[in-house]
Amino acid sequence: MTTPAEPLLICDLTQSYAPHGGGGIGTYLREKRRYVIDHTPHRLLQIVPGREDRIVEDGRHIWVEVGADQVRGSPNYRFIMRTKVVREVLERFRPDLIESQCPWVLPWTAINYRRAFPHTALVAGYHTDFPNAHIYRVGSELFGEFVGRGLRRLATGYAQVTYREFDRVYTLSAMMAEVLRGYRVDHVDVLSLGVDTALFNPEKRDPAWRRELGLTAQGPLLVYAGRIDNEKRADRLLAMFRHLPGELDAALVMIGDGKLREALCDEARGMQVAFPGFMADREALARALASADVYVSAMADETFGISIVEAQASGLPVVGVSSGAMPERIVPGTGLLVDVDDAAAMAAAVMRVWQGEREAMAQAARAHVAGRFEWHQTFEQLFGEVYPRALASARARNEKGRFNMGAALSLLPVSRLRREGSGR
Repeated sequence: MTTPAEPLLICDLTQSYAPHGGGGIGTYLREKRRYVIDHTPHRLLQIVPGREDRIVEDGRHIWVEVGADQVRGSPNYRFIMRTKVVREVLERFRPDLIESQCPWVLPWTAINYRRAFPHTALVAGYHTDFPNAHIYRVGSELFGEFVGRGLRRLATGYAQVTYREFDRVYTLSAMMAEVLRGYRVDHVDVLSLGVDTALFNPEKRDPAWRRELGLTAQGPLLVYAGRIDNEKRADRLLAMFRHLPGELDAALVMIGDGKLREALCDEARGMQVAFPGFMADREALARALASADVYVSAMADETFGISIVEAQASGLPVVGVSSGAMPERIVPGTGLLVDVDDAAAMAAAVMRVWQGEREAMAQAARAHVAGRFEWHQTFEQLFGEVYPRALASARARNEKGRFNMGAALSLLPVSRLRREGSGR
């Protein structure tokens, strides 16, 4: 399929967003804006939560912030609940295609808008398997396993009803596509996200970075970049670090912010562990990753893993877990995978990487990413395959609707048709 030829107004609809301290969604929105402006004739409307209502129009890019409260426990994030304001924005700008980024309330704002403006095509990005990663995990922790399973069934039903309303749904891994098909959502595309391999590059390595963090350890420098919270299982990384032998003289850097950061800082006091916070400067992040030796992540529900491919592009082998999309990202020869929540096994894997063929793994990781997970490839597929399929589905839906209306009218008595047509 080919990229839509006629200029369209495309809308990104994001319910939960963090301008500082967030990861994948923020990167996706930035890179998409760059691609649309530099490589397409289209206009882009991006709606996100913010401190207050504001609209900034800059040529073909329209940035809309809807005033929203901060998320309790994750102050960098805001969450839109004012759906009426979102609907007003949609009706003001009248997008041709809406891409929904979050699974909660705003998908139904888009669905209801489409019912009023039926020519609108709807695309959903299924970035997280929320019935498992959010509903089941939190429900089980708060109320026990039995209630957690019941809540997951309800969330799965919601996902089935919601995503069948969309013209296309894309997800970020073959594993997650199978999950959606299990929810009886079949109109699914698999879209790989990307990395700027010129920016994230082993050449950015700087031995001074370790000293700048106040770390004196001379052994392997482990790094993690992402939210420091329960969903990412960030506490498991500190548990893993405690299992490393003292003679290894290792250090750990946890880049990011989140509700576990303060507690983990206190727990790691006196250890060779640094918490530099969220790095909004992408150049600084690229330097940080390239200056480390091994990337570590305990996230069990990863749907793609932008931070993982950024680490691989930076020339780092990865030690992760055998769950979610990690087996698709960390192919043999580029790192090691262990069981979820097994801190001792993760520490042993770090030892095997460090004492084994780390340089070969680093080169293989870079080679695995370069030319395969580039942002231009992501958006060429989105605009060349996913969007045309959604637009075709919208056209077919409208044609079917017109046919059904015509068939219904043909069944009415002729005299009644005349009366209705005359307005009497």
